[in-house]
Amino acid sequence: MKTFLTILYIATSVWAIGAIIYHGRRPSRSISWALAIIILPFLGAILYYLFGMNRRKFKFYNTKEFEKRNKFAQPKISEQEAFLAHFDDDIRKERLNRLIEASSSTTAKSSNKVSVLQDGGETFNVLFKAMEEAQKFIHVQYYILERGTLLDKMLDLFERKIKEGVEIRIIYDSLGSYKLRGRPRKQFQDIGVKIYPIMPIRIRNLLFSLNFRNHRKIVIIDNTVAFTGGVNVSDKYIKRENGLGKWKDVHLKLEGPIVNDLHLIFLKDYFFASNKADFNISNYVAAQQAAGNVNAQVVAGGPDSKHPTIMQQYIGMMNQAKRSICIANPYFVPGEAFLQSLKIIALEGVEITLLVPKKSDSQAAKFAMFSHFEELLKVGVKIYLRNDFSHSKIMIVDDDLVSIGSGNFDIRSFELNYETNILLYNKEINREMTEEFKKICEKASPVTLERFLNRTLWQKFLEGLFKFLKPLI
Repeated sequence: MKTFLTILYIATSVWAIGAIIYHGRRPSRSISWALAIIILPFLGAILYYLFGMNRRKFKFYNTKEFEKRNKFAQPKISEQEAFLAHFDDDIRKERLNRLIEASSSTTAKSSNKVSVLQDGGETFNVLFKAMEEAQKFIHVQYYILERGTLLDKMLDLFERKIKEGVEIRIIYDSLGSYKLRGRPRKQFQDIGVKIYPIMPIRIRNLLFSLNFRNHRKIVIIDNTVAFTGGVNVSDKYIKRENGLGKWKDVHLKLEGPIVNDLHLIFLKDYFFASNKADFNISNYVAAQQAAGNVNAQVVAGGPDSKHPTIMQQYIGMMNQAKRSICIANPYFVPGEAFLQSLKIIALEGVEITLLVPKKSDSQAAKFAMFSHFEELLKVGVKIYLRNDFSHSKIMIVDDDLVSIGSGNFDIRSFELNYETNILLYNKEINREMTEEFKKICEKASPVTLERFLNRTLWQKFLEGLFKFLKPLI
């Protein structure tokens, strides 16, 4: 038996290290995984297969059939080109637009109306009002659909709308919404909602897909109004929770040409989750009308994208900064490339401010985040700890660029999750977001280098431990 286990250990280790050599991208990370495989017999190889394999070379699903259907459903080229945003007088914006187009296959669109919803209560009031006005269909996608007051209200609303002849489709992440299994999901099915989990957790695909989740939050109503951002369907956003209180977050209401780009992200995910459901895409995507004066761009990426789209968006935005960068995020645990870019820009004299919660729903993420504070403070980055818990994912650059969406500043959002951000090229929204950001910073606690260096040895140990484990967080 001992000989058999030894041979099995050698075989699995050789396979795993071979996979690291063949598929690995960063030497430092590859060496860490190789050591884990050698030091932790069997467990190291399993952890690598679950969390370490570079699956960007693989495809979770073949998009050719969806793209073939979509080709015939798109509005005429002339109608699409009419709303392409042009930045001939601003090379910064044009470079950023080209980067996102190359990475995410989406271009900036003009003539949009964008409303910023600053908390969960406001978000759901506006969202439910828009759903009540639906005439044709409501398409819903969330990472978390959690049982509670909000989900019950959504169920009641959908039952009424279906009786009025409105089609309703829901897709949700099977891990993030694991409590939806069984009776809650059946309640939606019983009233006529077409509801499907994304990458359901099953034995046959557990090892391959467990670590790759769909973190998007998208709602499309009649293809005329869309919602996206960081808010999930959870009572945490409308009721106080022990320890963290009521969660804060930012969401967007969108109208205009940008709706089509966001809707196609939903339809593609629905096509995958429903196992290629037979529906005519042209019934749901149509030419848009001008709705406002905001230039906006959908940024969508995932583990099977050609590039790490969300990371490239954030670094691209930072590289265009002349004066200031403001970042708000609860899980600021980026990889080395992002950190080096941030430090270089800080040393160049750009004012960088990082706003994070003092308390967290994940202690592991909190300690991993704090592990980077010393190096950031030393290059002049200003760090503030807010007293409430904010789930927002925001970047504000200078006076004319803003990103709001589902993408965190961590390895999971950069490499492992399907995410969607909205990049806004607009001074008015930038001013609104900057003013709100500054108000929160005035009430928050500044982190000074001198004070931070005096933290306890135990805290330093925990920071070092979770910094080492951050690819798994």
